[in-house]
Amino acid sequence: MPSSVPASRDSSPSGEPPAEGLTIRFVLNGRPVEARVEPHRTLLWVLREVFDLVGAKEGCGVGECGACTVLLDGEAVNACLVLAGKVDGREVTTVEGLGGPEALHPLQQWFIRKHAVQCGYCTPGMLLSAAALLRRNPDPTREEIREALAGNLCRCTGYVQIVEAVRAAAREMAGR
Repeated sequence: MPSSVPASRDSSPSGEPPAEGLTIRFVLNGRPVEARVEPHRTLLWVLREVFDLVGAKEGCGVGECGACTVLLDGEAVNACLVLAGKVDGREVTTVEGLGGPEALHPLQQWFIRKHAVQCGYCTPGMLLSAAALLRRNPDPTREEIREALAGNLCRCTGYVQIVEAVRAAAREMAGR
């Protein structure tokens, strides 16, 4: 858990809670947090603007590109499509919670080793979609990996290195 994630924040730049808001409490990257937000705010907005976690990116804003992918109760979701109020009482994992510079997740390690990172814009979403896949299927085929990553668009490279990185991480995580 990054130490930079505060336990409680609000969405107002002045530090004042929004007059018309709701309080949400959830587990963010393994740590209980609380925020007071306006009802129309998305999970992506809360992560980036309230908790300063910028791994999830605003891409298309309509759930087509996967740049904003996070895990919600272990399942990959587009944070741009999830209203903040829907995460109350749930668990959210961002790429910042997957691993860090001192302890990279095997997926992060293999993305580096297999040269699966180009500009990096899609990488957080790819990593979290892959993490969700490996959680429910620890030994996926190439086709299953491609299917799991279908909602994550990469404009820099093909998907060959990305699929190979996920397969290598799966093998390492399974001890093979």
